[in-house]
Amino acid sequence: MASVAEVRAAIEAAIQQVTESQVAISAANEKLSEAQMSLASAWDGSGHQATQAAYASLQQATVDLENCYTATLAAVEQAQTYTATL
Repeated sequence: MASVAEVRAAIEAAIQQVTESQVAISAANEKLSEAQMSLASAWDGSGHQATQAAYASLQQATVDLENCYTATLAAVEQAQTYTATL
C-alpha cells in the first residue's frame, strides 16, 4: 500500500499533467477561433450550405473544448479536495 506522501505526490503529478492539458486546450480553442475568423472572411457572402456546416462544426468544436476544459477544472478541484483530506 502506498504511503500518504506517495499518494499526494502521484496526485500532484496528475494535477500537473492536467494543467499542461489545460494549456493545450486553451491553445486549441484559440486556433479554432482564428480558423473561424479566417473562414468567415473567406466565405463572406457565401450562402452555400457546406460553408455554413463547416462554420457550425467549428463552433461545436469550440463548445466541446470549453466543456472539456471545465471538466478538467472539476477534476483538479476534486483531486485537491481529496489531497486535503490526507
